[in-house]
Amino acid sequence: MSQKREKAMFAGGCFWCMVQPFDEQPGILEVLSGYSGGEIDNPTYQQVKSGETGHYEVVQITYDPDLFSYEKLLSLYWPQIDPTDPHGQFQDRGSQYRTAIFYYTEQQRVQAEATKTEIEKSGRFKKTIVTEILPAKTFYLAEEKHQKFYKTHKEEYKLDRKKSGRDEFIKENWNK
Repeated sequence: MSQKREKAMFAGGCFWCMVQPFDEQPGILEVLSGYSGGEIDNPTYQQVKSGETGHYEVVQITYDPDLFSYEKLLSLYWPQIDPTDPHGQFQDRGSQYRTAIFYYTEQQRVQAEATKTEIEKSGRFKKTIVTEILPAKTFYLAEEKHQKFYKTHKEEYKLDRKKSGRDEFIKENWNK
């Protein structure tokens, strides 16, 4: 039985926290941590973390659209972030931690713009929605240590996530 394969790419602050919501969902084939949108090829974590390369920390998701739609990916993405923060996410500050939806197709762009407009019109947030919707650029795979960090470094992940304030924000603003 062949599976269709499409890709999606999201920036939502630290990529450690962006893997778990998507990982192991039926129809999601792979979730990779990496970097995109910057000025140099094959950046390292240390280079991106410096904030000087222009890259975002991202997750690239390979999915079967017959089993898990792009709309469903978007509905999982938005409640993971503070879409009003132009300077990073939660405790992680800097351009590498900004939010963005990187689209691979015109259909993805249209769907992403529609969900952004829906959130803007909802009145959920008093501040402007600043999450950018950008054409996908080259995805650079992060070092092995950063792949599925929530599984491979459970205690460090739990402490970092708790310290970040992400879960409190999600509960307060997204009712999740």
